[in-house]
Amino acid sequence: MSAAGQAGFPEQGTGVDDLLAQVRAERSGDLDWRGGRAFSLVYNVDDPELERLQHEIAGIFLHENALNPFRYATLLRMEAELLAFARDLFGAGAAALSSGGTESIFLAVLTAREEAASRGVVDPELVCAATAHPAFAKACHYLGVELTRLPVDAGGRAVPELVAAAVSDRTALVVGSAPCYPFGVVDPIPELAAIAAEAGTLCHVDACLGGYLLPFWERLGRDVPPWDFRVEGVTSISADVHKYGYSYKGTSTILYRDRDTQQRQLFMYDDWPGGLYASMSAAGTRPGGPIAGAWATMVHLGAEGYLRLAGRVAQATDGFRAAIEQAGGLRITGEPVCSVFEFGADPADDDPVDVGAVADVMDERGWNLDRQQGGLHVMLSPGHDRVVDAFASDLADAVAEARSGRTGAGVGLAYGGVVEE
Repeated sequence: MSAAGQAGFPEQGTGVDDLLAQVRAERSGDLDWRGGRAFSLVYNVDDPELERLQHEIAGIFLHENALNPFRYATLLRMEAELLAFARDLFGAGAAALSSGGTESIFLAVLTAREEAASRGVVDPELVCAATAHPAFAKACHYLGVELTRLPVDAGGRAVPELVAAAVSDRTALVVGSAPCYPFGVVDPIPELAAIAAEAGTLCHVDACLGGYLLPFWERLGRDVPPWDFRVEGVTSISADVHKYGYSYKGTSTILYRDRDTQQRQLFMYDDWPGGLYASMSAAGTRPGGPIAGAWATMVHLGAEGYLRLAGRVAQATDGFRAAIEQAGGLRITGEPVCSVFEFGADPADDDPVDVGAVADVMDERGWNLDRQQGGLHVMLSPGHDRVVDAFASDLADAVAEARSGRTGAGVGLAYGGVVEE
């Protein structure tokens, strides 16, 4: 075992070539996201030129630190332009960069808590549907906000009547998803925003997943329910660049209707010998690579590139949905808006197919379908348009094998995890 593989702190260093060889060998067993058979964690844009650009830009800015952007004029310009792109795309009055969707959500909850405090609320609450991302529960846990989670309708969408009944003088934030992760459905944002506005509180739209896809999905002529700042009462939106913005990991945007609201997430401190410390996000030190990568990705693709990639995602979505419908005994949950959805056994079937068995067969054939509480989950990227026929064939075989009497290991495995000793 090399020094890097020992349990304790390594006494001796390990050579560069040995370390690289070890990592390459170990990594061969990791998720193969380029093969088109993975459906989460990495969004395969299937664009070698973009990937080459991202590798080069990451190397150039590997050691840069955006803690003091005035020392890195190039990063300062890139971040300013990146945020201008986002404001233009979403019609926002203000925007800030974060490290990912969880941080963007934290900042939205923090802003809402501070806004509620300015109204005299000392025990704030957040109202959301049960399909809202767990990052809202996490943010409430850390920030001392009470979480009120409400049931959804049969299609997995928030129920405005339940939200209206739950909202009170303590409500700091009403949350809707566009779309939610489990089912890919968009909550009734106009109704939720109207409820929040009538209560005099804020309304956040979690578009971390779909934010950089839905504008181009709409331009393709696809039906997209109202969800962005065109909806009166929406006060903030989170949208991840490292999802359907197609940059590599480490960038999300948190956007506000107006700059005054955004200022509530600003932290400034000068009561120490080191001088003024100010930050618009939770992080102090911020790696330059993700900022540069997000900027380069948007400039390289432009609206034309994003529209082209959305077209590929739409083609993959149509193909996968057709394969599921034609396999027999399966049904897509709810009415997903775009490329994210769950499918499971058709409850109208007299002899429901064992979805766990279907998942096991697909696993054996190299597919990495995510298992949720009620079925199997897919999140399609541009590269999935190349594997539609293979997916359709294997899924049909998997259903047939499940019908033959095979039992499966089940669904409902957790997403996420904790690494412990």
